Amino acid sequence: MNIIDKKFKELTDDIKDKEELEIFYHIKERFLLVNEKTRKSCEDFFNKFLYWGKLDFKNKDFEFFELKAKTLKNHIDDFIWLYDNLCDYQSKKVLLGTLDNWYNWNFTDLASVMQNLYDDYFDLDLIPKCETEVFVDLGAYIGDSTLSFIKNYGTDSYNKIYCYEISKENFEYLKTNLKPYEDIDLRLKGAGAENGTMYLKENGELSSTQVSDNGDIPIQMVTLDDDIKEEITIIKSDIEGSERMALMGAKGHIMNEHPKLLFSIYHSNDDVWQIPRMIKEMDESYRFYLRYHGGMIYPTEITLIAL
Repeated sequence: MNIIDKKFKELTDDIKDKEELEIFYHIKERFLLVNEKTRKSCEDFFNKFLYWGKLDFKNKDFEFFELKAKTLKNHIDDFIWLYDNLCDYQSKKVLLGTLDNWYNWNFTDLASVMQNLYDDYFDLDLIPKCETEVFVDLGAYIGDSTLSFIKNYGTDSYNKIYCYEISKENFEYLKTNLKPYEDIDLRLKGAGAENGTMYLKENGELSSTQVSDNGDIPIQMVTLDDDIKEEITIIKSDIEGSERMALMGAKGHIMNEHPKLLFSIYHSNDDVWQIPRMIKEMDESYRFYLRYHGGMIYPTEITLIAL
């Protein structure tokens, strides 16, 4: 057993041996060992986005710890399943670093897998070339991922690019930034599990927009199965926690065409294991890789590459 396998087994065995309340207190106690400045930064960050629950020591609101403990206790076998289905040890170490950070507030393994060799989503060791692609960019923002795709693979790498963005402000930047390029279809829509209307909830940052059942700004939601009739070869998705819904709405394309899937899986605790499970249920032939482009304090920017 190599060192990564050994550390992962020791970590998961320790979690398995504890009850949910014990895991909660373990996470809380380890967090208190972190220096005060970092703890304050973490609280501010968690409470700004609320992806993983609220954390407010002053008011004794420990939802963040409660949700982590619940996920680790109830789904540790799902994390072990994912570890066993990852296809290289860089991926396995990303998962190890993520869980060790959640459970022990250990920054070491997380720091060691921070990736800057390649752009996010476009690992040239995994996807060395692209030709005649139909690339779908969900959460196109202001065009950064599409521009990165073109930079890495060239203007002759695609037949068509579809960009989906729900923020009108972002969409104006998107139109400007991608104007020089041909065969790009910009759509002011969101991708979900069904066609209909949702509402936009913005947190004040251009890069972070979330949809919900209520709000002030109506958003047209579509399924990729209905909205794109041609074969899709690549789907990139970073849509602030709506990735599972978009995946459900693209089930036909995934089952029939096996597109490469480049999905952010850090917007909820359960996305890390649940999105790979969903993909495997649609097409068991997918091979999984994880890459990490976030910081060393808390794991964000975790990308699942399914090929």
